[in-house]
Amino acid sequence: MASEKKIRIVPKENAVFWMDKNGTWHNEHGKFEHPRIIRHFNLAIQKDDLGYHLSQVTDGVEEKVYFPHEDAVLFVVDISESQEVTLTLNTTQTMTLDPEQLFTRDDNLYLQTPEHCIKFSQHALVKLSRHMEETDGNFCLVLNHISHTIPEKPRQT
Repeated sequence: MASEKKIRIVPKENAVFWMDKNGTWHNEHGKFEHPRIIRHFNLAIQKDDLGYHLSQVTDGVEEKVYFPHEDAVLFVVDISESQEVTLTLNTTQTMTLDPEQLFTRDDNLYLQTPEHCIKFSQHALVKLSRHMEETDGNFCLVLNHISHTIPEKPRQT
């Protein structure tokens, strides 16, 4: 008989850390400073039906710690270009930019996939800015001589 996988759930109300609107991790002592700890947290980000959490297995028990966050949890932290624009996320995952998934809100740039709302970090915005322009009052991304209008989406209440 197969044993059931043990899962320990920590609800976000009991989490001792959180993510701010810029993707910075914090705890009661302030923002995280150590790059290896930040990387460990970012690599542990998962999402399920209950929301975003950090996941790790310790002593055969999977622990899921759901955490509060002020905005998006996934961030574009770097951009590289060859034949297409490749986005690197804070989780180290990469994806190809689809301009049709872009939108702006509150002076921030986001990408909406079926699974996630991903925010662009300031560093990524600077790298992408050479492809951006304002045309007829619209914010546009120009790739391969094709202009893609980026819609503004108000925050849902």
